[in-house]
Amino acid sequence: MKTIEVALGERAYPIHIGDGLLLRRDLISPHIRGAQVMVVTNEIVAPLYLDPLMSALTDFDSHSLVLPDGESFKNIEVLSSIFDALLQRRFARDATLIALGGGVVGDITGFAAACYQRGIAHIQVPTTLLAQVDSSVGGKTAVNHPLGKNMIGAFHQPSCVLADTATLHSLPTREFRAGLAEVIKYGLIRDPDFFEWIEAKVGDLMDLEPEALSFVIERSCRNKAEVVTEDERESGARALLNFGHTFGHAIETGLGYGTWLHGEAVAAGMCLAAAMSTRLGWIRREDERRVESLLIRTGLPTRLPDGLDGARMMELMAVDKKVLGGRTRLVLLEAIGRAVISDDFDPEALQETLAKGRSAA
Repeated sequence: MKTIEVALGERAYPIHIGDGLLLRRDLISPHIRGAQVMVVTNEIVAPLYLDPLMSALTDFDSHSLVLPDGESFKNIEVLSSIFDALLQRRFARDATLIALGGGVVGDITGFAAACYQRGIAHIQVPTTLLAQVDSSVGGKTAVNHPLGKNMIGAFHQPSCVLADTATLHSLPTREFRAGLAEVIKYGLIRDPDFFEWIEAKVGDLMDLEPEALSFVIERSCRNKAEVVTEDERESGARALLNFGHTFGHAIETGLGYGTWLHGEAVAAGMCLAAAMSTRLGWIRREDERRVESLLIRTGLPTRLPDGLDGARMMELMAVDKKVLGGRTRLVLLEAIGRAVISDDFDPEALQETLAKGRSAA
C-alpha cells in the first residue's frame, strides 16, 4: 500500500492506494467520527463491492443506499433521494457518508455531505480509474443541470480516499480507457516526464499490468494533491486541471449526459485544446500530433461527435465555470507539460478550431 497526504491543514487527509483495501477496517474506522454511516453506491457496483465494504463497518450503525447508474442520474432529484434516506434514518451531524463507486457516485455523495445539516464527513472509495486518479481527490462535488455540467456544487474535502486497485479488474474496457484521459492530462499540464512514460508504457496500461497501473495511480494522485494543496478552491493554478474540460463538458451537455463518458469527452476536448494551442502558435504541430496519437492508441475519441457544430459548441461553452466577465477562458498548452489559462485569443481562431475538429486532420 502507498499513502499520499493531501496537506490542507485541519482538512488534510490521506489517499491510500493498494490491493484489497476495501476490507481494511483499520484504514476506514479512524475517519468515522460518530456511530452512523451511510454507504452510497450504484446498481452496478453494489453487487460487486457493497458486501465486502459493509463487512468492514460492523462496528458502526451502518446503512446503504443504491442509486441508479449513469451520468444522467447526477441530478437534483437523485441528490434529494440521499437526503430522504438520511432524514428517514435520523442521521445526525456526526454521521459519515461513504461514496462507493465512480465519479458520479463520488460527486453526488460528496455534495450531499457538503449540504446535509450544513456539512458532514464523507469518505471516498473510488472503484473506477477516473475516480481513483482524479475525481475522488480534491473536494470538488457537484450535480449536473440540463444547461451545464457540474454547475451546482461545493468544495468539500473528504476525510479519506481509499483507492482499492483490485476493483479495476471488474471495470469495463470503455470505462478504463475513459480514465486514462485524466491520467494523460496530468502529463500534458505539468509533468512532461510522466507523459513520456505513458507514451512508452501505454501497452502495459491497456493490459492492466499491476506495476504500471499502481504507478500511474500514485503519480496522478501526487500531481492532483500538489495542485490542490497549492490552490484548494480553484482561484489560480487548480483551474489548469480543467485542461480539455471546457470543450468536454460542452460535448457532454450537448449530447445528453451519459452518451459519451466524461473521459471520452475530455479526450476530444484535449485534442481541441492542443489544436487551438497550435493555431495560436504556442506549441508545434508535432506536439499536437503526439497528443492525438497517444489518445488514439488508448482508443479514445479525438474529434467532435456528429451532431455538434461549432455554433452549438460556442453556445454551450459560454456556460462554464471559467467564464469571467463574459469572456470564455481556455486551458491551453505552451509546451508538453506546461499549461496556461487564457482568454487572450481571437474568437475566430476558436471557431476555426471547432470547425476543423469535426473533420480529419
